Amino acid sequence: MSELVTGEAVALELRPARLPSRALAVLLDLVVAVAVYIAVSIGLFAATSSLDEAAQIAVSIASFILVLVGAPIAVETLSHGRSLGKLACGLRVVRDDGGPIRFRHALVRGAIGVIEILLTFGVVACIASLVSARGRRLGDVFAGTLVVRERVPQARSGFVPPPPPWLAGRFSGLDLSAVPDGLWLAIRQYLTRMQQLDPQVGWAMAERLATDLAARTGTPAPQGVPPAAYLAAVVQERQAREARRAFASGPAADRASASGWPQPAPRPAPTPGAYGPPAAQPTVEPPPAPGHTPPPPSVPHEEPSDGRRGTGFVPPA
Repeated sequence: MSELVTGEAVALELRPARLPSRALAVLLDLVVAVAVYIAVSIGLFAATSSLDEAAQIAVSIASFILVLVGAPIAVETLSHGRSLGKLACGLRVVRDDGGPIRFRHALVRGAIGVIEILLTFGVVACIASLVSARGRRLGDVFAGTLVVRERVPQARSGFVPPPPPWLAGRFSGLDLSAVPDGLWLAIRQYLTRMQQLDPQVGWAMAERLATDLAARTGTPAPQGVPPAAYLAAVVQERQAREARRAFASGPAADRASASGWPQPAPRPAPTPGAYGPPAAQPTVEPPPAPGHTPPPPSVPHEEPSDGRRGTGFVPPA
């Protein structure tokens, strides 16, 4: 693993590519380039058959330079450091400060690669890569570039330690919209590696990061809170907000809204001191309106004395 320090004094952990993976990527690129060169040469030979021999040789040299030198330079420039072979092997060309390469970097790498790869069959490039501490060939040294591995195993990713329990939820009202991604990356890398740093150096880095974070949020750090704990608490608050935002607009919420099921209504706030179900209140009838005569009370119907129940039938007179 290699540490690169950017202009903002942020240490980046990059994994330089070693000789076997780089050799495999170059071999794949050469196979593709040679296949394209053969196809182009056949087409040009058929198109320039009427020309003299000198013109055919000039066209052949031009196609060689264009396909085997110009095409890799153009591909690395447009893809920001990834060719077909590097893409298959999970590699990428970056600058010494970790940024993406530009045309001048790809041009220097391609021009020197003609000498150390094509003309010497890769012998010079292999020796330079074995001697270099970060596996760089001469083209990387002169161009100021580095080939790194993009595919990092997930299990090796750093673990951000949780903040103290007494800081949980303390920064829920903090405005984090003005904090740039570079500062978040620096804070996360510090938290994952603070156990490996010297205590004094780690404390100084934490204070500097906490000062930058407080300046971005517009709220000073609380007094008496260690800088590392403050950073961990703010990072946890940011992760909690992102999780809530993801769950609020995720597929689960969409399925719940599209299913048509009624959502539970919010419960009313209980009155102070009442924890059980509310007691039933007696119903009070409204007073009668003025001038309204109440109906007479109903008289119970007596059954006949002979013991037979009345049927309600009256014979005609």
